Amino acid sequence: MRSDKITKGLERVPARALLYATGLNREDLGKPFIGIASSFTDLIPGHVHMRSLERAIEKGIHAGGGVSFIFGVPGICDGIAMGHSGMRYSLASRDLIADIIECVVSAHCLDGLVMLTNCDKITPGMLMGTARLDIPGIVLTAGPMVSGRSGKQKLSLVKDTFEAVGRRRKGEINDEELSCLEMEACPGPGSCQGLYTANTMACVAEAIGMSLPRCAASLAISSEKERLAYKSGQQVVELVRKGITARKIMTREAFENAIMVDMALGGSTNSCLHIPAIANEAGVKVDLQLCDSISARTPHITSMQPGGEYLLEDLYYAGGIPAVMKRLCNDLHDCATVSGLSTRQIATAAEIHDDDVIRAKEKAYHKEGGVAVLYGTLSPDGP
Repeated sequence: MRSDKITKGLERVPARALLYATGLNREDLGKPFIGIASSFTDLIPGHVHMRSLERAIEKGIHAGGGVSFIFGVPGICDGIAMGHSGMRYSLASRDLIADIIECVVSAHCLDGLVMLTNCDKITPGMLMGTARLDIPGIVLTAGPMVSGRSGKQKLSLVKDTFEAVGRRRKGEINDEELSCLEMEACPGPGSCQGLYTANTMACVAEAIGMSLPRCAASLAISSEKERLAYKSGQQVVELVRKGITARKIMTREAFENAIMVDMALGGSTNSCLHIPAIANEAGVKVDLQLCDSISARTPHITSMQPGGEYLLEDLYYAGGIPAVMKRLCNDLHDCATVSGLSTRQIATAAEIHDDDVIRAKEKAYHKEGGVAVLYGTLSPDGP
């Protein structure tokens, strides 16, 4: 194991002494060392509930026969950082997170990694770091927020706060209504309810095979998320024992699957920024032309906010990403995933509970996917 470098041999007496100082026992030094890269922070609603998920991951790692070590990475909420100089730091934080993972994992010779993440640049940053190191790893996204409520009306962040600013300026709503919207639109923990970048990248992580089935759409407040956290901890130890590293999961075919699922969902265009960056760290070439070509042949089968009608909670109850994969099953590559099941096995076993939230291809909302790459004199190589 990688951790043998710090646990075995005469010259590692000082390292072992320091490890014992953390509370480890002698028998722990023969177990896989598993890092938990956590982006917990009190600053972001998508991350405020991560302490309980950290505990569940730890329990899973210990049950699987490993030893857990939590370390932190920074998180930035694009919604809070937007509209002022804070937004300059958001994309830069992605690469910072990848570097932090490389530093901590390499310096301490960790054998595997569970990435506890949720928001926009954090998920791709963690995937980049793990792909760069090529160690066994599993992504656990902390889940989407449930919808807010005003009477019987569902509320979401973008539709009912950002757009509400314009409606107030136009006089369509008054100050009292605006105050109600800003108080009720985000009722608790989780990533913003629609298919914005955070939830898009959660779906990409699952579709590429780096999260357990149903992880992306399972709600932040759900006991299912706790169970997925436990299972992720348990399963990463199994990946270490079998030598299944990140690059064995994140293959060219797996990236094509992730892009196809993304285009079928109509996810955030930021995925076309992040997927090539992750692929680059995995030694796979993915460019805008590939995104464009896959989008052109992939039907858009969901209608998710901000461009459509539904929220992530609707996608969850309709069957989640496995159900989307079921609709696309004949077009997807059959790839390995961190769950031990193949893409086709996951898709075949999936159930679709709402034929409007996740439509059949022949009844798609649009014939093509959610992205088209434009070229011109100002951008001959694309955006």
